[in-house]
Amino acid sequence: MNTVLHESKDNISYIRLNRPERYNALNKEMLDELLEVLEKVERNEDKVVVLSGNGNAFCAGGDIGMMKDFAEKKFFDAVMDTIGKIAMKLYMMPKVVISAVQGSAAGLGLSLALAADYVIAQQEAKLGMMFIGIGLAPDGGGHFFLKERIGVSRAKQFIWGLKQLQAAQAKQLGIVDIVTEKQAGEEAEEFGKKLLETPIQSMIKTKIIYHHRQKDILQSYLDEEHQTQWELRHTKDHQEGVEAFLEKRKPVFTGN
Repeated sequence: MNTVLHESKDNISYIRLNRPERYNALNKEMLDELLEVLEKVERNEDKVVVLSGNGNAFCAGGDIGMMKDFAEKKFFDAVMDTIGKIAMKLYMMPKVVISAVQGSAAGLGLSLALAADYVIAQQEAKLGMMFIGIGLAPDGGGHFFLKERIGVSRAKQFIWGLKQLQAAQAKQLGIVDIVTEKQAGEEAEEFGKKLLETPIQSMIKTKIIYHHRQKDILQSYLDEEHQTQWELRHTKDHQEGVEAFLEKRKPVFTGN
């Protein structure tokens, strides 16, 4: 089964994360496949991209199963490099990118959703960074994307809060752009078709002007997140967080 699906229809590229039995949690193979799909979409003639997840979640974040393999620096670096490339591809995509959030967007899943130009969320969706629950910090450009949307102070508090906001709360904070009662994918498709009826080349040029000036800044965030995750994964709090998650209990952190 392909873990990332791609369909081009009526000048819109649809990218669907397709690991529904794992709430679209991203493992190495899925990340590699997502990057490959994004590279293909970047080269096609479509003007709009819709990123969504099959099943009951947009994306639950990075697959906790990868954690045991992260002890190998080469494996860790390869995964983090791929995550960085995905975030950059989404941010610099010469098209209008829409993320359609159904169910949960957590951790790395939320970082990728926020890389889009528009975030559409079904009203029952929940969004949260959640990294701190296993003693880590956001990656996938999460620090950058949150700072751009809501400012540094509110971004810090959101990251540290270990809360999943419902769509309406996330919209009020500035993380979500459109809340819908429909399926998020359906709303995103309709919105994308409306965009195609506008001078969308003008929109894309504006996007590139803004994002081109920010590209190096995003890359610096990605590089620092990469180094930070390697440091944090060696802490006792991270080990406790992972063990507690796997044992389905509340973690006991000590600040070490």
